[in-house]
Amino acid sequence: MRAPALVLTATAALLAVACAPAEPVSPTPTAVNGVACKKENLATLTPGKITFGTDQPAYAPWFVDDDPTNGKGFESAVAYAVAEELGYTKADVVWTRVPFNAAVQPGKKTYDADINEFSITEERRQAVDFSAPYYDVDQVAITLKSSKAAGVKTLAELKKTKIGAQVGTTSYESAKRLSAEQDVAVYNTNDDAKAALRAGQIDVLVVDLPTAFQITSAELEDGVIIGEIPGGDGRPEQFGIVLDKGSPLTGCVSNAVEGLRSKGRLAQLEQEWLKAAGSAPELK
Repeated sequence: MRAPALVLTATAALLAVACAPAEPVSPTPTAVNGVACKKENLATLTPGKITFGTDQPAYAPWFVDDDPTNGKGFESAVAYAVAEELGYTKADVVWTRVPFNAAVQPGKKTYDADINEFSITEERRQAVDFSAPYYDVDQVAITLKSSKAAGVKTLAELKKTKIGAQVGTTSYESAKRLSAEQDVAVYNTNDDAKAALRAGQIDVLVVDLPTAFQITSAELEDGVIIGEIPGGDGRPEQFGIVLDKGSPLTGCVSNAVEGLRSKGRLAQLEQEWLKAAGSAPELK
């Protein structure tokens, strides 16, 4: 995976827009199977509304103040922008909390679409649908300046440390590539993992790059990024919006994401909310 460069320019700053629309919108509809992607045509859980799911807590910089309804944070902003593309106003967007692992399991869903840093994988595709990707992401290792891991410069050195990650995430998959699966410490949330790092129970925590910048700059006083962990198959790791398997909404949500990309809106939202996450040195 290779995260796009998040270089702030004067032009991008001028183009930044509000992340949650307050007024009704009239997007140019895109059709799927001959049916226009307009809210009156979409088979959502509640007619005229669209329900987004996300985990609790919802972390920065993806969400702000653990409140997805405020339109702040990259994924909250993306959700409202997707809704806008489909003709929904902010008042038409409903949020529900869904545990990370539960969101990608088979079975009846309590959401129309779930946005929660879900990497698109073939294994997950067996149980759920994904929209077109909205973000390319890197996985990185972080530690404390006081830790022995702070001096790590290579993958070989990193493999000798005690590594932890959140369960069910691609961060955990990256950690398993560095250490035997039984040796990776697994935590229900990143908050639990951060507590273990502070307590010295692990030397290294693996998270995605924007989360790493958030943790090391605002949540751990002596947190430091060690470096980027190369992808396992050489392909970019990408986040996608999760939908029920075979959902009639998948095509329209994907079209909305692609519409945002073509208009430069995704790039603007990255600039606004993820600009701090520039890059990290790649470990060899």
